[in-house]
Amino acid sequence: MKQEQQGPGPVKLSLAVAALAAASLAQADVTVVATMKEKALLSVNGAAPKTYPVGAKLPDGSKLAAVSSGEAIIEDGGKRYTVRLGEYASTSATPAGASMVLSPDPQGHYSVIGEINGQPARMLVDTGASLVSIPAPFAKRMNLDYRNKGRRAFSSTAGGTTEIWVINIDHLKVGDFVFNNVEAAVTEAGLPVILLGNSVLKRLDMKTEGGYMTLVKRF
Repeated sequence: MKQEQQGPGPVKLSLAVAALAAASLAQADVTVVATMKEKALLSVNGAAPKTYPVGAKLPDGSKLAAVSSGEAIIEDGGKRYTVRLGEYASTSATPAGASMVLSPDPQGHYSVIGEINGQPARMLVDTGASLVSIPAPFAKRMNLDYRNKGRRAFSSTAGGTTEIWVINIDHLKVGDFVFNNVEAAVTEAGLPVILLGNSVLKRLDMKTEGGYMTLVKRF
């Protein structure tokens, strides 16, 4: 759908709805969010994701034994088991040239865990969205004062015209990538998930091969 702003240039925003699933380990309450070179981004017992190096002891008593592209090996009680990434994959570093590899969820969509102004956020990659798109309930929980600080605009969809507010996000994280001064749209109707649109994706090179999506940070 298209957004007609009260200003120069149209903005496109697509509606993408997907079931967002995490790969949980049966042996322990561990979720694999991403794998990196000699590191993995893990959520243990429901805690916020944290980066652990290979050999690190996890809060549940298990150990991160090894990491490879798309896999993390956990050692628990002398036994090892391999977990393949369900939603996310690796981030090697944050400078330009660093890469992140995403694998699709069961619906074929790609999503990432990151932060918006320091608040945890799960975002669905949407190349059809001109901007990062945030549903109003998420924006309110993140203390984004979009009505007072945003620029009013309109989005045209099959269901009619929707009012939106265009704002600037000070800091947005995608895995370990950090982006500053990101333009985003807040909508009070229609979007049940946060969309990672082209106001961030334009700063990345994207390639899909063998079902995996590789993102390389350009700047």
